Parts: sequence; structure tokens; C-alpha cells
Amino acid sequence: MAEQDQEFITFVIKAIVNNPDKVKITRTVDERGVLMTLDVDPGDIGYVIGRRGNTVRAIRTLLKVVGAKNNALVNFKINEPEGGRRERPTTNIAEVDTSAIDDLKI
Repeated sequence: MAEQDQEFITFVIKAIVNNPDKVKITRTVDERGVLMTLDVDPGDIGYVIGRRGNTVRAIRTLLKVVGAKNNALVNFKINEPEGGRRERPTTNIAEVDTSAIDDLKI
């Protein structure tokens, strides 16, 4: 198996992202199996994860198939890039206008 799994996952990830030159996959082997660690451009992380995680789930499934073919347990980890997670807007409860419902007698 050597690096066949790494070549395979590199090919798949580079085909998905907009900045294939910034794709870096590190392969480590220990007693628990093979760990593939992915680093990508912050703008490409959404393409790798996909809606509701469907893309990364499919990638993990493919890696398990490649690993099973070679009697190895292959895991896949994505390193969160700097600036990769955008801040979600939060609403301050004190700023919400409730004047329209203040006079309701419930």
C-alpha cells in the first residue's frame, strides 16, 4: 500500500478545491493504522467538507475501502486552517425590538 492511499486522496482533493497547489497531505503510520492529515487553503475547506459533511464522509468511505483492500485502517483528519471558520452572527437579546408584542395579553 505504501503511499498509494496518499496519492489517491491527493488526486481526489486536488480535483475538488480551487487551489490545488496549497493541498498538503501528511501520512503517518502507528499501531492504530494510517492517519491522513489534510491542510488546504482556508477558502477551500468548504469544498472538502461539503454540505452537511457529505463530501468528507464520502472521502472517508473511499479511504476505508482503499485501506481494507490492503488490510489497513485508514483515518482522515482535516486541520482547520487559519481563518477557516467564519464567525456566525449573534443577536444580542437586548437589541431585539419586542414593542409589537409587548401589549399582548396571553
